[in-house]
Amino acid sequence: MELSSEQSKPAQLVTSKKGGLRTMPCIISNEALEKVASYGLQANMILYLTSEYHMENATGASILFLWSAMSSFTPIIGAFLSDSHLGRFRVITLGIVVSLLGEILLWLTAVFPQARPVHCDDPSKEKCVSANTGQVMLLFASFVLMSIGSGGIKPCSLAFGADQLDKPDSPKNERVLQSFFNWYYASVGVSVMFAVTVIVYVQVKFGWVVGFGVPVGLMLLSSLLFLLGSSLYVKVPPNRNLSAGLVQAIAAAWKNRHLALPPKNFDAWHSPKGSKFVTPTDNLRYLNKACMIKSPEKDIGPDGLAKDPWSLCTVRQVEELKALIRILPIWSSGIMIGVTIAQHAFPVLLASTMDRHFLGKIEIPAASFSLFGILTLTIWVAIYDRILVPLVSKYTKRPRGFSFKQRIGAGLVISCLATAAAAEVERQRRKTAIQEGFLNYPKGVVSMSANWLVLQHCLTGLAEALNAIGQLEFYYSQFPKSMSSIAVALLSLGFGFGSLVGSLVVSIVDDVTKKDGVSWISSDLNRAHYDYYYWLLTAMSVVNFFYFLLCSWLYGHCEDKKIWDEGEGTKEMEDLSKSGEYAVIFSA
Repeated sequence: MELSSEQSKPAQLVTSKKGGLRTMPCIISNEALEKVASYGLQANMILYLTSEYHMENATGASILFLWSAMSSFTPIIGAFLSDSHLGRFRVITLGIVVSLLGEILLWLTAVFPQARPVHCDDPSKEKCVSANTGQVMLLFASFVLMSIGSGGIKPCSLAFGADQLDKPDSPKNERVLQSFFNWYYASVGVSVMFAVTVIVYVQVKFGWVVGFGVPVGLMLLSSLLFLLGSSLYVKVPPNRNLSAGLVQAIAAAWKNRHLALPPKNFDAWHSPKGSKFVTPTDNLRYLNKACMIKSPEKDIGPDGLAKDPWSLCTVRQVEELKALIRILPIWSSGIMIGVTIAQHAFPVLLASTMDRHFLGKIEIPAASFSLFGILTLTIWVAIYDRILVPLVSKYTKRPRGFSFKQRIGAGLVISCLATAAAAEVERQRRKTAIQEGFLNYPKGVVSMSANWLVLQHCLTGLAEALNAIGQLEFYYSQFPKSMSSIAVALLSLGFGFGSLVGSLVVSIVDDVTKKDGVSWISSDLNRAHYDYYYWLLTAMSVVNFFYFLLCSWLYGHCEDKKIWDEGEGTKEMEDLSKSGEYAVIFSA
């Protein structure tokens, strides 16, 4: 950690006794158990909604899309709270507690029969009683609480772990952090694999009461393990002026919009003494108006700071805002892959109508086929980190092997192949179902092996491994560490918009393609055309890839840029945030 001159010596003594590898068991085990609990509930949820709440397939899928979107949007709030006000440790702790309450509430819907509709075995659901308002509100309340808790955990957990290992003075720092990112993501993958196998099996074998109770117990254990290491953690103080600084830069640029841009030799920029940021860059030049000094006597106080920070901000504040704005086009290209990754509901429903036997006798639960996607992600991370990076870096001269944008683009291409594979497999499944006389029996199990679904799951896992990790490192490289949780939250936010788009697509497709009560994604699986739905996603993904190429070209060579150097201008840092801790460069 790089500290202000007044704080460096005592802080170094404190940080030397805190953090490091000894904190990893508490942090990694907490994250692993939290993921087991949360994903163990999500994997089979579509079957819980359709069987216990008697929802249509499209309705259940839309609800899960919205739940996923909410769980992805709340991290942006958690990121600002952690970076600007509460700090990561407190936000993670609050998130764990709220998530635990949400999971307990969901478990209660399974425990008490009065909390859900009367059980019904009618395949057509015509004679089934729908859930009343109170039952639906109870269910939705559990989803909301879990989403709020997720908002505290998702954006902070990874950054909090990186805080424990961050040693800017070490020449191996960049490599250590890169390995931490990859192995952290891999540990999450292992946790999700356990969730979609063991937890799903428990739900299928022992019912929803036990199946939802086990995640509650794991979440409670997760909370205790995280709090156990509290005294060992490096707790980075929040930058209390971060969120205000971004808003102030926008406000100052708007107030000064009538001013003409100065010539390039203009030097009256607001840059406090000791700051490295003396002159703003030429990118997004109209924002430079926010840090133009019009009259030193009227604008600058005796302490060298702006008298009205809402009319005049520092060069650094402007550059932070520019960094956020400039990545938005590339960030938006990640929304479509979020739609593909969020396709959890329909594959489970389709797998439930196929022969799921493995090696003759073992029958795999329908929700457990997502295991192959997570397994692919985990294996790829290990191979890429330990084998491909050392080999490729010799030719590309990049420590990370392939560039950020190369990995992001490769993930988008593979996501197109994943939805195309899903479309073709579903076409064959539907054809087989009709040939075997199941046209009017949507729950009839066809002879076609569900192992054909493995390909689409593996391709989705590989696409996520390339795209998500590429996005994550790209955002980290373009932001100062004071915005690191926001960088992580952007990935989650992109997937959140992907879930929203997914819900919108499901609703539109269900309405537009409905004919005689049957749409492409109807609950009558064998009369529906889920293959057409997947081809639509493929077409959208192809268009999105070309959009990414355009955004990437406009952005330029990000890894050849000099990014953030936080070991600068301690006077400015003290005046702006009083936090005394700032970030390390994530250079290429």
